[in-house]
Amino acid sequence: MARSAAEADREFWRGVLGGGGFTAIPRWTRDPVPGLAEHTATLPGDLLEALRHVADELAVPLRSVFLAAHVKVLAALTGEREVTLGYAATAGARPLPCRLTAAPGTWRTLVLHTRRAESRLLAHQDAPVEDLTRQLGLEGPLHETVFDPHDTEDGLAPATVLTTGTALHRDRPALRLRHRTDALDAECAARIAGYHLTALALIAADPYAEHDRQSLLSTGERALQLEGLAGPRRELPDRRAHEIFEQRVAAHPDAVAAVHGDRRWTYGELNARANRIGRALLARGLRREGVVAVVTERNLDWTAAVLAVLKAGGVYLPIEPHFPADRVATTLTRAGCGLVLTEHGSTATLDEALESLPGTRCLTVEAAYAEDHPGHDLGVRVTPGQLAYIYFTSGSTGEPKGAMCEHAGLLNHLYAKIDDLEIGPGQVVAQTAPQCFDISLWQLIAALLVGGRTLLIEQEAVLDVPRFVDRLADGRVSVLQVVPSYLEAVLSYLEQHPRELPDLAYVSATGEALKPELAQRWFAARPGVALVNAYGLTETSDDTNHEVMRRAPDGPRVPLGPPVANVRQYVVDEHLAPVPLGAPGAIVFSGVCVGRGYVNDPERTRACFGTDPHRPGQRLYQGGDFGRWRPDGKLEFLGRRDTQVKVRGFRVETGEVENALLRVPGVRDAAVVVGEPAGQAARLVAFYSGPRPVGADTLRGCLARSLPAYMVPSAFHWRGDGLPLTANSKTDRKALTALAAGPDATDDHRHTPRTPTERRLAAAWATVLGIPEDRIGRRDHFFDRGGTSLAAVKLAILLDRAVSLKDVTRQPVLTDLAGLLDRRSGTDTDTGTRLLRPLSAPDAAHEGALVCFPGEGWDTAAFRPLAEALHGSGWGVYGAGPVTATERVGHLVAELTRLAPDELLLWGHGSGAAHAVEAARQLEKRGKRVRRLFIAGHVPDDIHPPSAPPAAKLTTPVTLVVAADDPRTAPFRHRYRAWELLAEHVELYELTAGGHGLPLTRPDDTARAVLRAAGLRAPS
Repeated sequence: MARSAAEADREFWRGVLGGGGFTAIPRWTRDPVPGLAEHTATLPGDLLEALRHVADELAVPLRSVFLAAHVKVLAALTGEREVTLGYAATAGARPLPCRLTAAPGTWRTLVLHTRRAESRLLAHQDAPVEDLTRQLGLEGPLHETVFDPHDTEDGLAPATVLTTGTALHRDRPALRLRHRTDALDAECAARIAGYHLTALALIAADPYAEHDRQSLLSTGERALQLEGLAGPRRELPDRRAHEIFEQRVAAHPDAVAAVHGDRRWTYGELNARANRIGRALLARGLRREGVVAVVTERNLDWTAAVLAVLKAGGVYLPIEPHFPADRVATTLTRAGCGLVLTEHGSTATLDEALESLPGTRCLTVEAAYAEDHPGHDLGVRVTPGQLAYIYFTSGSTGEPKGAMCEHAGLLNHLYAKIDDLEIGPGQVVAQTAPQCFDISLWQLIAALLVGGRTLLIEQEAVLDVPRFVDRLADGRVSVLQVVPSYLEAVLSYLEQHPRELPDLAYVSATGEALKPELAQRWFAARPGVALVNAYGLTETSDDTNHEVMRRAPDGPRVPLGPPVANVRQYVVDEHLAPVPLGAPGAIVFSGVCVGRGYVNDPERTRACFGTDPHRPGQRLYQGGDFGRWRPDGKLEFLGRRDTQVKVRGFRVETGEVENALLRVPGVRDAAVVVGEPAGQAARLVAFYSGPRPVGADTLRGCLARSLPAYMVPSAFHWRGDGLPLTANSKTDRKALTALAAGPDATDDHRHTPRTPTERRLAAAWATVLGIPEDRIGRRDHFFDRGGTSLAAVKLAILLDRAVSLKDVTRQPVLTDLAGLLDRRSGTDTDTGTRLLRPLSAPDAAHEGALVCFPGEGWDTAAFRPLAEALHGSGWGVYGAGPVTATERVGHLVAELTRLAPDELLLWGHGSGAAHAVEAARQLEKRGKRVRRLFIAGHVPDDIHPPSAPPAAKLTTPVTLVVAADDPRTAPFRHRYRAWELLAEHVELYELTAGGHGLPLTRPDDTARAVLRAAGLRAPS
């Protein structure tokens, strides 16, 4: 049966209204004063005739040609191919919502497509659109721009920002634009009219030309964007950074150059030490642009090592000592590094990495000093275009990528900091950033170029905000740069504990978006200290924009600021052509700041680096950020186009994290997104699918073996029904991001806090994590609920330092942390057990108990994966709290006796074995049978045999559990029978893999070992 006209109308408008896509025109006005204005642009007579000819040739009304030009202009202004506008179908009528597309193709195609859409709309114009809008529950305006081919109205509807129409002006056809002056100023209206005239002229000139390859910008606007908005021209010294430092050494050798803790080096001493290290590197064959990895802590020797590499003509490659061995090896290999400069005490993972790299040599700074090379300057010639350093950032393919930057870019960046932050003689710059964070380099050496001083603040102080503020005050710091989330923590402390910081002149925020609310709070607390929003990328020699603020900014976003000296930035479309002023587009970089590419990675280099089409011979870098120009000539950041994100200032490719997650046994599919609950810092959240959940500690431990800590997600969520998909069968990242941003992204919120301390902690957690207090449970894990080390710092401040970052890290479960607080205060917390920490799911019936004693460096949370693996076996798993003395073991045994499980197993891991043995002995004395004692990760060696045999051996059977690949036990596992000095029955159970942390790395295998050795049935 044929549909009625009314049904056809409803179906058409449901498609239009249900398609969404509100098109907002970018605002552009320096003085947003409410009011209405208009701009008229006369159409040249020959242009009008040419357009009529095109319309006749295409058999369309002339208004359709004008409408097509309007669609093209809207698409250019908004950066969207599909736009929604209001269309005045008849004179004086209410505009109808109209969705049109400016897809790539010819002008002819665009006009014809526009005409077809216009015809469909006109065929259904009599339908009750307002009634359908209400039925669909749509609220608010459907459009804010209107195309009116009749141009009979003089005013604007309340929600309309811009109306474009054709009219007669002095008896000549003209375009008439009416606009709101608080959204668009007269200059902007004139430009938009110009875009329309240009689009119409291009249609008339060649309807068969590709419109997406043709610019609507005037010659003047193009020149402004390419030249006028560039950073100011600044002449740089014809020296390299280390050579300018050497000039300062000659001028004042006895002035203090760098301070770390209670150690301080003068300019002369720092220079001499750097020269000795540099000569040691040259003696080992370092050549021009040879890569030298520096693996040290942030200390004075690190300062000398960095200068030494630059002086010797090498390339500085920073690697943090605590990075996983796999990542260290990957970095060294990708960089082609043959020489590593390190120090005693910083080689734990480095030694492991170097086992697979026999061609890489290692030199310690101590050995370099001991060689007693001369301390005068090296005099090695280093050119501006020579490589200075390589910083590795996260890579979406699963491998990090090393950005190569040259000496010219480094020097330009250093002088941008010196100029804009007014760094001068005697001023102190705080060095706070980790070595792998690119801002660490300017923090380290900028002051040394002008006779200032570098204060290296130790990481322990950075993680303890009160100590950090003390360092700023005592060190008379004048310039500080931190990520916004850390600045918020410092500001929160200063708001609670006001104090003078008389030397502080500039605080710079970088690495994350700076929110206006934080800027407002800063100036409320520190009105005399300038706040600088710094923006840049590793590939562009670090920061390229400085927004220096003396008061809180207006508007919803803090601008990135103008480009620094000698830097050019364009906002462009996909063809690298500048987009209209104020329109969103890709931010690209040109000039001295652009690095050379990614080391030994031509494919990824080609994808991001190229030649500037507007300035032949100059490099161009496309970083993936989107932004827009503001009327004041400053950039505004709008987001990213890919899966690269910033977390606590570090750049992370979520694809690299996903690749690592997919290597975990039991994970079939994975997606990592950024969650940013209201008022909280961004964090990584992982979603995965698989046959059953994998313990969060297991996932975290597996990822930590190949990824640095800042790339390990804060939370992991299992999706039993698979990851959500879009209509195109791709992972629906928008849906996951919404889940990650919500306060209830995890469902582990059962069991309300019981004790006053637990309730106090829950309230504090709610504040720093942005989670409603009633959604926090006593068994919640701080880091699983989105906590970070910075959030833990904020928690310590909120609790007035009753806990420290180390406390939260060691006792991340709320009830455990509350117990710690109560023990310190002497409060009795025996509403539950004090030393026994339940680790199993509370909804299962448990007949027996497995009590696990962690070794040094472990806490009870390490056994949660084992508890999950034993789910359904009838065995509840408990962690033994701190039992550092025999009497504490006695307290725990008393708790076990009160618990009265039907069966009992004990597990002692590493150094925790001694406490497990003591517990077994005391339980036997009480007549309590222990079914079996497991000792893991601890086998007697030739140096540490078991202690002297007791008067009576244990009757409890003992099983030694080891992994074949555990380097701590593998050489000695044949001596397991030495434990027969302590027990009557001893046997060995060996797993093929799992390393030293079996319960964490191989929980399923460990669970089977427990059940089999104890003669029990495995869970179904």
